[in-house]
Amino acid sequence: MDESEVRKYRSMQRGRPDHAVRPGPAQESVWDYPRPPRVERCTELVRVVHRGQTIADSGEAFRVLETASPPTFYIPAADVDVASLRSNDQTTFCEWKGRALYWDLHCDGEVFANVAWSYRDPWAGFDVIRDAFAFFAGRLDACFVGEERVRPQKGDFYGGWVTSQIVGPFKGEPGTEGW
Repeated sequence: MDESEVRKYRSMQRGRPDHAVRPGPAQESVWDYPRPPRVERCTELVRVVHRGQTIADSGEAFRVLETASPPTFYIPAADVDVASLRSNDQTTFCEWKGRALYWDLHCDGEVFANVAWSYRDPWAGFDVIRDAFAFFAGRLDACFVGEERVRPQKGDFYGGWVTSQIVGPFKGEPGTEGW
């Protein structure tokens, strides 16, 4: 680790680092999000669309907010076209939420792998996202928060949704491996 990386790491320990974008009016910095993450109800409609089919549409979603990452949106199963999803064998582990299960989308006779994940038995503090679905915006045609089409968080692992309300830089972009 060179000296500039050490300075960046130390500034991250104090709160919002020097390299973070300062939020403007009605914006949030991902560097003000907590660690461990916080769950909060989303106040806007959330929608997921693929191949012209609405996969999810909800006014009851939750956002998980974690330092350096855009919000991840969890949509209750009641607001998801669950019949179009099939679980697969992939799992991952989150130090805060537990074991995640992954889902493939079956749409128009095609299978789109690992478009969503969920927690069947989340750890304490994350009970409200039990069996809710989070979607990778970059693996689907479009995801929306309100009327705004989101941009996917960069990187193959992360599933945050970037909107004009959120400023970074974000984990997952080149050079962020050590965050």
